[in-house]
Amino acid sequence: MAKDAKGAGKGLTRREVLRLLGGTAGACMLSTGIPGFGHSASNTRPNIIFILCDDHRWDHLSSMGHPFLKTPNLDRMYTDGVMCENAFVTTSLCSPSRASFLTGQYAHTHGVKNNITPWNNDNITFLEILKQHGYDTAFIGKWHMPGKGLPTLRGVDRFISFTAQRGQGQYYNCPLFVDGVETPSRKEYITQELTDYALDFIRQNRTNPFCVYLSLKAVHHQWLPPKDLKGIYKDVEDLGLPEEADNWLGLVNNNITYGTLGRLDDMYRRYCETIVSVDREVGRVMEGLEALRIAEDTAVIFVGDNGFFWGEHRLVDKRWAYEESIRVPFLVRYPRLIQSPGRKIEEMILNIDLAPTVLDLAGITPADHVQGRSIVPLLTSTQAPWRTSWLYEYYRDYPYTVPDVFAVRSDTYKYIETGSKSYPPELYNIKEDPKEMNNLYGSAKAADITTQMQKELEKLKRETGMVGP
Repeated sequence: MAKDAKGAGKGLTRREVLRLLGGTAGACMLSTGIPGFGHSASNTRPNIIFILCDDHRWDHLSSMGHPFLKTPNLDRMYTDGVMCENAFVTTSLCSPSRASFLTGQYAHTHGVKNNITPWNNDNITFLEILKQHGYDTAFIGKWHMPGKGLPTLRGVDRFISFTAQRGQGQYYNCPLFVDGVETPSRKEYITQELTDYALDFIRQNRTNPFCVYLSLKAVHHQWLPPKDLKGIYKDVEDLGLPEEADNWLGLVNNNITYGTLGRLDDMYRRYCETIVSVDREVGRVMEGLEALRIAEDTAVIFVGDNGFFWGEHRLVDKRWAYEESIRVPFLVRYPRLIQSPGRKIEEMILNIDLAPTVLDLAGITPADHVQGRSIVPLLTSTQAPWRTSWLYEYYRDYPYTVPDVFAVRSDTYKYIETGSKSYPPELYNIKEDPKEMNNLYGSAKAADITTQMQKELEKLKRETGMVGP
């Protein structure tokens, strides 16, 4: 298992890292010690499907008690598997978070610090490693990392993505690049189209296990559901939005972004309707696995790339280090492995944990350049040693006015610093003040915990290679 927040891999070349991982599939398969995992035959390793949703915050599931949103297929993933109810992203922004899922690294390590810094194609993804170890692999959906068009992504048998709307894609009739060839959409609605391609790949005759990375545009703005779901929540009167929100919040400073120039309640209804469309496609994936009789042999992981504010702290969008922005849904279904299904995992899970978890499921020990840690021990046991704090980082993303943000979150406290004198430090007791409304920074009674959290932030910066020793 990779050590948490260590081994940034600075100074290691791609060749050196690959050498650490081993030379051939047969030589590299290292035992995880998990009963039922064999490494001499490919059919003993699980198929893996990773579904990445966009801007989907953690509490927008009916199983989380949402007042009107219905997500029966995602709820079923929870009842058949586990819900990581304290899952977070280390950077709450599309491009850095997506690079962190693929590499298992912080933004300051993989280099995609915001939505305008380019992807370095020397980065090693878990798909590349799986391919070296005998997996059939596919990346299908939103790439959205800066660079000259789409990369030549190593380690995938199928690469389907889009460049429309600066890589965001469009909800209706979105042209795709299928293995480098521009291809018109076969389905009108993009989430259905991407699911179709994923199912096509899953249904292929093969002797190897497979891994599908299904990366959705939804539920990013403009929050457009398929036509048959449009308006299903138009009659909901009590949306449950926070008291500090108002309908014209998208026109306030720090909130004015492309896609938020409208009434908050109208946008929020569309957001929830679009989540329903995602839930429906997750159901189609599960039905496809069941039809092929491989559902029990397939690990399915569903996560959001970051959260989203709907008026909390009088904000719309993400980026800031508050809970609504950094916390995401994280569901895992794998019946052959998960002990006590239908339970919630309370430990703090991060997006950088995805890559080492996938590799661990496949029986591969990640190299030290991976900064996250496998959550497999949490899937197999209700008690396992885990992290007690973690580092959040956000780097200025022009033209947005949000400053650099660095924070440390523990089980009880969160401490936030920015790169701007306009925003003084913040300290919150998450247990007593989950909505982060009472800033304790500067109060005499919180002086000791402030010092402790400041030291912890600096320690994590050093351990992850953000700053020198």
